[in-house]
Amino acid sequence: MDRYKEWDQKTNEKIKKSPERKKTFRNHSGIDVKRLYTPQDNSGMDYERDLGYPGEFPFTRGVQPTMYRGRYWTMRQYAGFGTARESNERYRFLISQGQKGLSVAFDLPTQLGYDSDDPLAEGEVGKVGVAVDSLQDMEVLFDGIDLASISTSMTINASAFVIFGMYLALARKRGISFEKLNGTIQNDILKEYIARGTYIFPPRASMRLITDIFSYCSEQVPNWNTISISGYHIREAGSTAVQEVAFTLADAVAYVESAVKAGLSVDSIAPRLSFFFNAHNDFFEEVAKFRAARRMWARIMKERFKAEDPRSWALRFHTQTAGSTLIAQQKDNNIIRVTLQALAAVLGGTQSLHTNSRDEALSLPTEHSVKIALRTQQIIADESGVCDTVDPLGGSYYVESLTEKIEHEAAAYLNKIDSMGGMLRAIEEGYVQREIQDSAYDFQRSIESGDRAIVGLNTHFEKEDAPADLLKVDPAVEGYQKKNLTELKNGRDNVKAAEALEKVRQAALGEANIMPAVVDAALAYVTLGEICHSLRKEWGEYQERVVL
Repeated sequence: MDRYKEWDQKTNEKIKKSPERKKTFRNHSGIDVKRLYTPQDNSGMDYERDLGYPGEFPFTRGVQPTMYRGRYWTMRQYAGFGTARESNERYRFLISQGQKGLSVAFDLPTQLGYDSDDPLAEGEVGKVGVAVDSLQDMEVLFDGIDLASISTSMTINASAFVIFGMYLALARKRGISFEKLNGTIQNDILKEYIARGTYIFPPRASMRLITDIFSYCSEQVPNWNTISISGYHIREAGSTAVQEVAFTLADAVAYVESAVKAGLSVDSIAPRLSFFFNAHNDFFEEVAKFRAARRMWARIMKERFKAEDPRSWALRFHTQTAGSTLIAQQKDNNIIRVTLQALAAVLGGTQSLHTNSRDEALSLPTEHSVKIALRTQQIIADESGVCDTVDPLGGSYYVESLTEKIEHEAAAYLNKIDSMGGMLRAIEEGYVQREIQDSAYDFQRSIESGDRAIVGLNTHFEKEDAPADLLKVDPAVEGYQKKNLTELKNGRDNVKAAEALEKVRQAALGEANIMPAVVDAALAYVTLGEICHSLRKEWGEYQERVVL
C-alpha cells in the first residue's frame, strides 16, 4: 500500500468518530474536491508543455514575464449614472483617488439604441448608467479628461458601433490622433443573445458590425481593443465556472472565424482581442479558472487558427467581482466577499480589475462605497505581498489539478458546440441558454435547501433597519435629456445631419465598412437613436427565442 492510501485509510477510521462537515465536498462547477492533493494528482503534467514560463506559451502562469513586479493591473472602476455631467464628476473623483483607467456604464436606452426621448426609454433614462444620445453628451462626459493619456473601457454592445463612433468623433474634434487612443469597447453581442438581452439586430447583421470595427481599427485605431469577450454576464446569468470559460472561448472562436471569413488575417486581429471574466466566491476554483482559460486560448490560437504572432496566443482579460454574490442583508459583509474575489483575480493574473461596491445589491454605489472598493484593490496591491512573485499559487497540487480539470471539462463543451456547427448555431438552437438556466436553477436550489451557505441570507442572519445611505438617480434626468435633445435637433445643421444619416444607411446596405460613415454622422450630431432606428428598418430586430 502506498503512503497516501495508508494515510487516507487511517483518516477514514478517525472520521467515523468525528465526521467531516459534509459527506461530499464540491465546488461551484460540481467538481469533487478531494480531502488532500499530492504529487500523484499532477503525475501527468509536463512543466514545459502545460505550465511553461510567464510571458511564454502556453501562458498558464501569466501573459507578462514579470507580471505585477513591473506594474500593477489597471484599477478600472465601472461607473456611470444620470447625466453626462454627473458621471464626469464621478470619473474625476475616481481619477483623483488613484484610478488609472475609466470604465463607462451606459443606461439601458443607450445600450438598446434608443434616445432619451423615445417612448420606450421612459422611466429608464440615466438609471443603471449614463445617458448618451449624441456627441454632445460625449463631449460633456469626457470634459477635462485627456483621451490621449487615459485608458477608456466602454461596456456597450449592440450600439457599440455608434458609441465608439462618437468617441472617435470627439477625439477628432479635439485634434487627437486615433493612434494615441487606448481602451476597449465590449462589443460582444453573442453573450447578449444567451445571457443578458441588450441586443438590437439579428445575429448575422450584428456580426457584420463587429467585423467592420475589427477592420477599421486594424487600419485606423491600432492601440484599441476592439472587443472584450465577456464571460462575466454568462456567469451572472447562473453558469458555472467551467461553463463561463467554455462559452466565452466558444464566442471568441466565432468572432475570429467571422473576421477570417471577412478577409482579415488572424494575426491582425487577435492581439487586439481582450476578455472579461467574473471573479466568484470559490477562491481556488476562480484562480484555476483564469489559468485554464489562458492555456486553452493559447492552444486554440496556435493550433486551431495557426496564429504565428505570440501576442495572438496571449489571453488578456479584465475581471469584475461578482455582482450576483452581493446581498442586500448586512451589506458590509459584501466588502469581505469582494476582497476575496479581487484577490482571486490578482492571483489568477488579471490585467485589469473592477471591484464592486458594498451597496450594489440595493442601488448604484455611493461615492463612499466606491472609495472603499477602490481602496480594496490598492491594499491588495501595496500591502498583501501577493504581487512580489509571479503566479504564487503555481505548483500547488490542488490548483494545478483543478486547472487541468476545468480545462478538460470546458474542452468537452467546446467539442460539443463544434459538433453542432459552432456557437451561432448553438445559440439559435437554445443549447447554451438551456445549460446556463439549468446551472442557475441548481445553484438556487442549493441555497434554498441550505446546502450552500450564504452568510446573512440563509445563515447568521439578523434583523436590520432599512438602509438610508443609498444613491438615488434624480427622476429629473429624463426631462433634462429630452430638453437637450430638442435643443440639439433645433440647433444643428439638419440637412447635413440627414445626409450623414443616409450615408450610414447606404453603407449598411452595401459592403463598405460602416465606421467612417458613423464617425461622420456623429460629427454632424446625428443621434444614437436616429442611427439605430435607420438600421432597424433595414435589418430588422432580433426576437428572443424562449428556451424551456
